[in-house]
Amino acid sequence: MIAEYGQLALTVALVLSLALAVLPLYGSIKQHSSALQLGHPLAYAMFVLTAFSFWALSYSFYQDDFTIAYVAANSNSLLPWYYKLTAVWGGHEGSMLLWVLILSGWIAAVALFSRSLPLVLQGRILGVMGWIALGFYVFVLMMSNPFASTLPYYPADGRDLNPLLQDFGMIIHPPMLYMGYVGFAVSFAFAISALIGGRFDSTWARWARPWTLAAWMFLTLGIMLGSWWAYNELGWGGWWFWDPVENASFMPWLVGTALIHSLAVTEKRGTFKSWTVLLAIAAFSLSLLGAFLVRSGVLVSVHSFASDPSRGLYLLAFLLVIVGGSLLLYGLRMQSVRSQARYELFSREVMLWGNNVFLLTAMVVVFLGTLFPLVHKELGLGSISIGEPFFNQLFYYLVIPFALLLGLGPWVRWKQQQAATLIKPLSLVLIAALVLALGTMAALQSVQANLALMGLLLGAWVGASALFELLKRLQQFGSVGVGLGKLSASHYGMTLAHIGFAVLVVGVAMTKTYSEDIQVRMQPGQTAELAGYQFRLVEVYELNGPNYGGEAAEIDVSYQGNYVTHLHAEKRFYPVQRTVMTEAAVDARLSRDLYVALGESLGDNAWALSLYVKPFVRWIWLGGLLMALGGLIALLDRRYRRPVKEKELADA
Repeated sequence: MIAEYGQLALTVALVLSLALAVLPLYGSIKQHSSALQLGHPLAYAMFVLTAFSFWALSYSFYQDDFTIAYVAANSNSLLPWYYKLTAVWGGHEGSMLLWVLILSGWIAAVALFSRSLPLVLQGRILGVMGWIALGFYVFVLMMSNPFASTLPYYPADGRDLNPLLQDFGMIIHPPMLYMGYVGFAVSFAFAISALIGGRFDSTWARWARPWTLAAWMFLTLGIMLGSWWAYNELGWGGWWFWDPVENASFMPWLVGTALIHSLAVTEKRGTFKSWTVLLAIAAFSLSLLGAFLVRSGVLVSVHSFASDPSRGLYLLAFLLVIVGGSLLLYGLRMQSVRSQARYELFSREVMLWGNNVFLLTAMVVVFLGTLFPLVHKELGLGSISIGEPFFNQLFYYLVIPFALLLGLGPWVRWKQQQAATLIKPLSLVLIAALVLALGTMAALQSVQANLALMGLLLGAWVGASALFELLKRLQQFGSVGVGLGKLSASHYGMTLAHIGFAVLVVGVAMTKTYSEDIQVRMQPGQTAELAGYQFRLVEVYELNGPNYGGEAAEIDVSYQGNYVTHLHAEKRFYPVQRTVMTEAAVDARLSRDLYVALGESLGDNAWALSLYVKPFVRWIWLGGLLMALGGLIALLDRRYRRPVKEKELADA
């Protein structure tokens, strides 16, 4: 019975989304205050009903209610309870319910935290988000209903959750990723509401920027968690594969990063207006494109959901309506978003514009590399593959100028900067970067490794620049101690995010350069050596889990005769889905990972093992975490909580 209540709640939420789409926008046009004020209760009620519907589906999984087709397809009575809850979003229908839950949550948050904005602007924003929500509620109920019944004939047990998803990373990865994807709907709604009103200024940018920061922060965490999950779960020893579905999340992140910086220019200088609007539209449009690619069946990926073409067609049509409608409105309102501010060639505006160009170029590279093989095949020209070498080569060329500008940008003033005044501080930064990079390479006794040297130089340049610039800013208040309490949270957040990027670049370069791996045949008692480490296979024995069987290997690792660690690797067999999965063993340190994956039995009590030594791979995820933390600190800036002034209300 709980499933019926869940579907009823979702149906009522659909009706409320229609009311939210119509009434506040009607009120903003007719200046009808009662209609405008309905936006808040509608947003709250829609979220509560969607949350109840999500709880009903979760409870059905927990109770093994196999009368629900989605539960029967994605769960099993032997599945541990925490994976039963993970299975709620482990398939298409449940993941879309999670999507609308998060969307309704963002709408409720906008209603709650935007009360200081003009009521008309609130109505426009909530109305635009109501239309977005309506499209997804229709999609869930009409084409992806998670409460569809198997009655009167229902299975005695379920088909189990995909073994790939039976991992801790999948408990938190999809919610974080969806928070980022859907969060860009708020930036989109702010942009469309500004276009509808015909006003786009620095005050608008200050209102929109924290929502964009929040979405970007969640998407950053989601991508990092996805990389960490793939590294641990797939047994390939890699952290990024340029998989089409990985690319689908990376594209809106690149545009979202450009949007954050563009909003900063619009807020500070009142320029880049049209560019900022287009970036807000593009960020959300690429999020929708990601949903289409994952759920349409056009991509083959371990991350994608099997889906029928009708669902993909609906999402494609929805994407075209969003993109086409927003660009049409932009064309009609183009005059209202033109910038009047002037700036010189050597200014912070130009530095940020240059970085935006590189970010958008990177997005285009990923876009073409992901979609061109699909278009090529659909045109009947045969199958082609664009893989890791293509992306890596082009990104090497893009990261170098991007990092150089990223290190230079914070030092440059708005509007105009005298280059001569920066010679001394930037020379110190450059010297520090060279000392750090060459010193590290010398310590590693590998000064000929070009990729590692370049990565260290770029990372040290960005990191040292961020720290030196922060120190200079603090000293402007008289002393560092006094400045610590006076510098804005946004500046601290920017500094930490730039340091995070530097850490990530160093991690990528060092891992790519110094990682080593071998595939070996081993019997218990035998030892294999890799990068100075000795891996000794102690034993292999049968494994009996709650819903799987298989084998487990115990490996001792030593270095130059000294014991280092013990590793436990598994090869699991899931009988319900007839699937074999590798559970890699990882000994994680800040400076390196030891990674072992157990392969097939080779007979005569011998086993295939994959051994990896991956220096600095943890720095990649540490860098992502630091960037996300920088976004969180920037969100704490007092100016985002400052009450709206009367002049700002009048201008809006």
